[in-house]
This record gives sequence, structure tokens and C-alpha cells, in this order.
Amino acid sequence: MDRRAFITMVGESIVAAPLAGEAQPASKTPRIGYVSSNRRLATADAFEQGLRELGHRLGENILIEYRFGEGRVDRIPAFVDEVLRLRVDVLFAANPYVIRVARRATNTVPIVGIDLETDPIEAGWITSWASPGGNLTGFFLDIPELSGKQLQFVADTVPRLQRVAALWDAPLANAQFRALETAARAVRLELQSLAVRQPDEFVAALEAARRQRAQALVVLSSPVVFQHLKRLAELALQYRLPAISIFPQFAETGGLMGYGPNLLDMYRRAASYVDRILKGARPAETPDPAAKRLRSGH
Repeated sequence: MDRRAFITMVGESIVAAPLAGEAQPASKTPRIGYVSSNRRLATADAFEQGLRELGHRLGENILIEYRFGEGRVDRIPAFVDEVLRLRVDVLFAANPYVIRVARRATNTVPIVGIDLETDPIEAGWITSWASPGGNLTGFFLDIPELSGKQLQFVADTVPRLQRVAALWDAPLANAQFRALETAARAVRLELQSLAVRQPDEFVAALEAARRQRAQALVVLSSPVVFQHLKRLAELALQYRLPAISIFPQFAETGGLMGYGPNLLDMYRRAASYVDRILKGARPAETPDPAAKRLRSGH
């Protein structure tokens, strides 16, 4: 299988939510709680880079309390409780698993999150983009437009494409899968669902795709998928399935195509939201001009 990579930052597909929630008074040395269900990845380095670019010196004028779940989602509630007991000024929720727990745990501590899987309005996390309310802000993905573009790339690559399999994270990616179903119907493609919950289900999912004669594979996003991109790329090659992922790094690790947001850049830019909260940002404040351009697609 020949490989070609489409690696791009999809600016119009990222929605930056307005800052929401009263900022807590900063302690003498501001403290951030950083919680992720994954092991430490390059995303944490990108977040630190963003803080340094804004003049913060880690361990000197700012502290970060890290908690990494190493793939254990069940550890998140305890981690969130731990960092809240430390009286952090901001809680950085590195993925939707953490956002869900953090929102239940506090309605006062500001939460900055990154979530590629959830519609925050549909989930009830914010009331609207213009006036979100509550204590959550961050970056979310505009799913429907991205799904159509991914199918277009696959159709351009695979001659006489009729059947596409979609591997998706059952606990998280329902909105993504529904959007992909809609996009597939619009171009008269048959879509096979490969819902998974754990990495050890990847092989069985690809076996099912082979049995049902899928001609290509779309890998939807989730924290589990991002942590195991290389494994998924290897399996796609093994089963001779041209595959596209929302993560550009998928192509870098051996997959056919990656088309979606630059996740590392999102983490770097999320540091600016943390910085604004530490400087006293209030709910009435609107996103910076760059965030407005991202949402409008300009």
C-alpha cells in the first residue's frame, strides 16, 4: 500500500469557547492542576512551552501538579480530588474524561479543557458560545465539517469506494460517529461501525472490517486512540486498509493520512487561557481575536 500524508492544521474546525467562570484569587505562587487519563505525552510538553512563551518559569513563578492515569480512566476522580485539595488556581483537563469528572467536582475552580469528541452545548457544559456560563472554557472540535472532508480524502484515494469502516471510542465519540454517518449518507457510502472501548479490542475490530470487506478505514479521535496511534497505523497496514485519522501524527507513524487539528498547538495555545485566568479574567470577557477567527473559519 502506497502511503501519502495530508498533515494540516484545520483552523476552521476548532472552536475556542469564551472564558467562563470567576477566576480564583491567585496564591503567591500560582498552581495549576494538570490531569490526564493518558501517560505523559508530547501534549504536556506543548502546554509547558505555551506557559514559558507567556513568561512563566515552571517551578519558580508557577507550579504544575501533574496527574497521569496511564490509560486508567477510573483513576481520574481521585486525581481531580487530589489537585482540588491542593487549592489549585486553575484545573487543566487534558481530555473529555477529565472534563466530565471536573465539572461534577467543582463549580468554582476555573477549568480549561481540550475536547475533540464532545459538543459542549449538547452535553450541557456551556449554555452558548457567546455566553457559556459556569466555570469551563477551552477548545472543542467542530465535528460535522471535518467528517465530510475526511471521507472526501478517502474517496479521492480509493478507486470505486463503496464501503468504509469507522473505528471509534464507544464511551466518547458518539457525536463524531453520528456526524460521519450523516456525511457518508450524503455521498452514498456504506459505513461500518467498529466501536471499541479498550486498545485490546483493536485487532478484533480490524478483523471485522476485513470480514465485511471494508475498503478503507476512518479512525475517529479519542484519548485512547491518540495514545495508540502507532499501533493503529501498523494494524491498518497489516489488514491492507487505507486509513485516515483526525490526528496528523497518524501519517507520521505509518498510517496513510492524517487530517485534523494540530493537537500540540492546541495544548500550547491553551496555556494562554490559563494565563488569562491567573491574571484575573472574568466571565464577561470574550475570546481573543484569534479565537473568533478560528470559530468563523476566517
